[in-house]
Amino acid sequence: MNNQDKIQRTVLPIPDRQHTGLTTYDAKDPNTKFPPIEPLRPPKGAPNVLIVLLDDVGFAASSAFGGPCQTPNFEKLASGGLKYNRFHTTALCSPTRQACLTGRNHHSVGMGGITEIATSAPGYCSVLPKSKAPLAMTLKLNGYSTAQFGKCHEVPVWETSPMGPFNSWPTGGGGFEYFYGFIGGETNQWDPSIYEGTTPIEPPKTAEEGVFCFALQPFLG
Repeated sequence: MNNQDKIQRTVLPIPDRQHTGLTTYDAKDPNTKFPPIEPLRPPKGAPNVLIVLLDDVGFAASSAFGGPCQTPNFEKLASGGLKYNRFHTTALCSPTRQACLTGRNHHSVGMGGITEIATSAPGYCSVLPKSKAPLAMTLKLNGYSTAQFGKCHEVPVWETSPMGPFNSWPTGGGGFEYFYGFIGGETNQWDPSIYEGTTPIEPPKTAEEGVFCFALQPFLG
């Protein structure tokens, strides 16, 4: 926690600060004075966070790690900072995504396989335990604005209906304030099933007009 940050962030949600001092009940009372309302914001110097998760891309595919896929912007970022090289990929979509979004082992967050093959076996139910908060929720509870775009393959298949429940959706229990993308492992790339939040919407353009549906999942804070 920043030394200049007076907010205790060790417990989330951050407890409401209780008013201390004289409480008056008459606005004309000369002693009526209360501190201003202060909206919750990240601590001073807190970084913006952007995670781009791509399906079916090997660890060394990017040229930033010596791979054949030319990623000049990745190379620029890598040359001016850190290259994180110990992320554990599960070689499957849903488990890798859930591990990335929670910072935990995929079995510990119920995602031992993709959502379509979920069972009631421990670690394979595809249901995020209440004891494991997504990173987006942690950021949101610290005052960040959060959004997710693209593919979301972390919702249990029996909860992917437009009727919900939405507890496992990005804007439900996922910690994101805004979502624009599709739910599930795949969608038609020319006529995608798109949601804004939990509301199904029509694609902004038809295939003939140049619609593009991406299978990546950025994570913004």
